[in-house]
Amino acid sequence: MADHMASRQPVIELRGAGLTYPGPPPVVALSPCDLRVWPGEFVSVVGPSGAGKSSLLNIIGLLDATTEGNYLLDGRDTAALGEPQRTALRGRNIGFVFQAFHLLPHRTAWENVELGLLHGGTPRNERRAAAREALVRVGLEHRLRAMPTTLSGGERQRVAIARAVAGRPSLLLCDEPTGNLDSATAASVLSLLDELHRGGMTVVVITHDSTVAEHGKRVLTIRDGVLTERVAA
Repeated sequence: MADHMASRQPVIELRGAGLTYPGPPPVVALSPCDLRVWPGEFVSVVGPSGAGKSSLLNIIGLLDATTEGNYLLDGRDTAALGEPQRTALRGRNIGFVFQAFHLLPHRTAWENVELGLLHGGTPRNERRAAAREALVRVGLEHRLRAMPTTLSGGERQRVAIARAVAGRPSLLLCDEPTGNLDSATAASVLSLLDELHRGGMTVVVITHDSTVAEHGKRVLTIRDGVLTERVAA
């Protein structure tokens, strides 16, 4: 890691972190691993189905706790937190983008993004402006009042990304973000993620698609629960 990063705090730090589901027999979903993701990095995690990608995402996203080792998010040891504290930290610090868009069908794009700010600590009087700013940022200023049923798949994913970044999280965590999109639309969404990264956003994309993974400046591979790293081409 470059010297200038030595004085900075990682966004994600796994220290011997592992996840084993109790048996019988016990199932090792993620073998103990070490990982640091620094502010402003774009990291991809690629692997086949059943490799452990979901387990890694659940740990990083504070949806599951490690059964060994430690996970520090923005320097905070999450093992010491109770569930309400984990939920609050997740809402403030992590923006999620999923394969399914998870938009409320009877709310406008603007309202969907604004509602996403309810649990992130954004003051009530700032939510509407923050939601609009996020939609402008992803190129949807002209679709603020559109209902999800009138949006294309790519536009719906852009609304989902706007919702994820509106609260200015320290981490954008994407799970198969192009899985429901055709290749041209997927390329457009990946271009948006590249743009957000260039703007300083820390991005982690979990995917089975090596083409998607190549957008990462660092590429991690997970197989049989074992996380390894290679240098992106």
